Amino acid sequence: MQNFNYYAPTKVVFGKDTEKQVGELVKEQQCKKVLVHFGGQSAKKSGLLDRICNSLTETGINYVTLGGVVPNPRLSLVREGIELCKQEGVDFILAVGGGSVIDSAKAIGYGMTNKDENGQDVDVWDLYLKKFPPKACLPIGAVLTIAAAGSEMSDSSVITNEDGWLKRGLSSNYARCKFAVMNPELTYSLPKYQTMCGCTDILMHTMERYFTKEEHTELTDELAEGLMRSVIQAAKTLLVNPNDYNARAQVMWAGSLSHNGLTGCGTVGDWACHQLEHELGGMFDVAHGAGLAAVWGSWARYVYSEKPERFAQFAVKVLGIKNSESQTTKKPTGKEAASQIEETALAGIAAMEAFYREIEMPTTIEELGIEVTPEQLDELAYKCAYQGTRTIGGFRVLHQEDMKKIYENALK
Repeated sequence: MQNFNYYAPTKVVFGKDTEKQVGELVKEQQCKKVLVHFGGQSAKKSGLLDRICNSLTETGINYVTLGGVVPNPRLSLVREGIELCKQEGVDFILAVGGGSVIDSAKAIGYGMTNKDENGQDVDVWDLYLKKFPPKACLPIGAVLTIAAAGSEMSDSSVITNEDGWLKRGLSSNYARCKFAVMNPELTYSLPKYQTMCGCTDILMHTMERYFTKEEHTELTDELAEGLMRSVIQAAKTLLVNPNDYNARAQVMWAGSLSHNGLTGCGTVGDWACHQLEHELGGMFDVAHGAGLAAVWGSWARYVYSEKPERFAQFAVKVLGIKNSESQTTKKPTGKEAASQIEETALAGIAAMEAFYREIEMPTTIEELGIEVTPEQLDELAYKCAYQGTRTIGGFRVLHQEDMKKIYENALK
């Protein structure tokens, strides 16, 4: 097990009607003016936005609103938000929505607070390009309406720049939410596709940490395996009854725990699938969870031989695959044991893909509804490798040609 720091400072207010506490939660932050940041029309139509704004008014909090966040949140709206906050004297951002809204809020918070050595404002995109390390962020709170990204408790945010359609992430403790309000009932109205994309994203946040070469991570493994089993079962329940409160609650809480660092304590994460999907999302604007499902099987088959025992453990403990070794009275050794481990590992990969299909997620890029030309395949790998300047992956280090091969194998 590796040394690790675990830091999860976000105050969680979980359960029915918890959005009614927003005014008091914001008041605790001793701010003067709030930006209420949200997405499309659903927050308005549902009445949630009005309830939140009324709660702020009742507690004497001044606010200004900015909607329009879309999936794969855009840099242009972030820039608009920064200018609005400067004009209005905003000192706190309240994100009402899912991961995209929270990520956009974090980017606005970064853009409001970071300066270079000459005291000049740092362009927010330069922070995401890692030209400058972030040194601050406006305080942020969240009212979660989509269980997926885990941004409400993570240190991460991802933004898409329309100029070149580049999708880049930035992580720092400065952007961790001060509080997160989580009412599972607010997710009832989500379409099935969006719900299942969210479940996939939650699983992948844990799997990116779980597929590690580290040894002696038994407790962290158990936490991760239990979380994944719970999400898989809840997703199947929500296919049949989308208004099952307990299933919604399991998924919402799992979304936070999957990306606040808990399921990766002591491990070295991989994150290759997320990097591969970021380029798909940037170029083709696909739903993040669906993009992850589309490339995962190709990635898994490409890398599993680095440590097939890990994939076999995943197969048995998460997906319930019967370990072929356990079916024999005599414990196999040597080549026979290695063959059985590989067989179990591959069975687990196939079972995970079968689960994705069961919840109507794609397992190929073609099933995302996009066609990728040979030129675009080269461009995806080139961008993912940052113009050939970086590798990705912890389970197996992937170079640009490896990335291209995984994309290619994932096409159909």
